[in-house]
Amino acid sequence: MNCHRFTQDAYCDGVAAEVALLAGLTKDADPATPVPSCPKWPVSELLVHTGWVHRWAAGMVAKVAPARLDIEREELDLPDHPADHPVWLAAGGEALVDTLRRADPEAPMWAWGADQHARFWPRRMLHETTVHRVDAQLALGLAPTVDTAVAVDGVDEFLENLPCARWAPHRKELRGNGESLALVAADAGVRWLIRLERDRFTWAHLEEPGAVTAEGAVTVEGAAADLYLLMWGRWRPDDERFAVAGDRKVLDHWAAHSAI
Repeated sequence: MNCHRFTQDAYCDGVAAEVALLAGLTKDADPATPVPSCPKWPVSELLVHTGWVHRWAAGMVAKVAPARLDIEREELDLPDHPADHPVWLAAGGEALVDTLRRADPEAPMWAWGADQHARFWPRRMLHETTVHRVDAQLALGLAPTVDTAVAVDGVDEFLENLPCARWAPHRKELRGNGESLALVAADAGVRWLIRLERDRFTWAHLEEPGAVTAEGAVTVEGAAADLYLLMWGRWRPDDERFAVAGDRKVLDHWAAHSAI
């Protein structure tokens, strides 16, 4: 399923905005500040990871790479001082956005997800950067926000690519006997219905009249932005942001095995 909700330019605009926000949030932060949503990282490592991903993606898109390319840490021109990482992140983000804007979205190329075209990467980089910007806000004690339309697209993107996330072996446990999980974003007039089949999970994005009516064995209702962060493991299923009804075991099973 390929359900991009934005144009390539709109995705690129979003990446540029998120890079600027992340760099701005962290420019005066203590690089050693722990990131609670990424427990092994301080803020400095969060920036290194994000900047590495930006440079890696830009390199592949520039070459329209037919296979995964590797980029080693020593190739990154990483500053010696962690306090300089925000500026380094911003520079790499600017180069990334320039590369993404010039790419032919229809060009076939390697991607780790379901859509093996250059258009995969602007979308992926928007959500990669948004989620790590949220990580930075959580580290700094700030309340994160995510645009509703971006969040809706991000839930779609997560569900579309989850089966392809080979480094997340627990995804293979997302099987069942037809149990269903409904995510209801009443603020966006959208719901997602996820069904655990014997050999895979299936999902549907529904916006027709009545779409916000729950039909799952378990239903989770919340703002689109909060459901997005739930999918990415930044909020827990028992968070007070969500109204949960039905078989809680189905939700707990999903949350335990869908992390990527």
